[in-house]
Amino acid sequence: MHIDTLKSLAIDALEELKARDITQLDVSKLTEVTDLMVIASGTSTRHVSALAQNVVEKAKAAGLKPRGVEGGDNADWVLVDLGDIVVHIMLPDARALYDLERLWADLPNDAGAIGESLKRLEERVTMS
Repeated sequence: MHIDTLKSLAIDALEELKARDITQLDVSKLTEVTDLMVIASGTSTRHVSALAQNVVEKAKAAGLKPRGVEGGDNADWVLVDLGDIVVHIMLPDARALYDLERLWADLPNDAGAIGESLKRLEERVTMS
């Protein structure tokens, strides 16, 4: 499935159940794991779960089997892995705590710089 179609499917599924503060991050140059992250907030653990379930159901209806779902019915953060897109649905407190938007924005833009940053981090950890 084309990434734009997949993105629309995920965002439409979130909007259908009134997700809040939906944002998307292009992480294709930062990681090989996925190309796009969609982040949204729910108002309660029940709402977060329902939003994730709706994304999964819409994906399956379109013929796409999600690679995985992490988090549960009472979770403050549920991740739905659709391959080229990873959807994070979080309670506002968890979203503020983990601040994925800032985390991914602060990463270097090329693989060499990422490798160097990881190497320096590993050196600091082993020195401790």
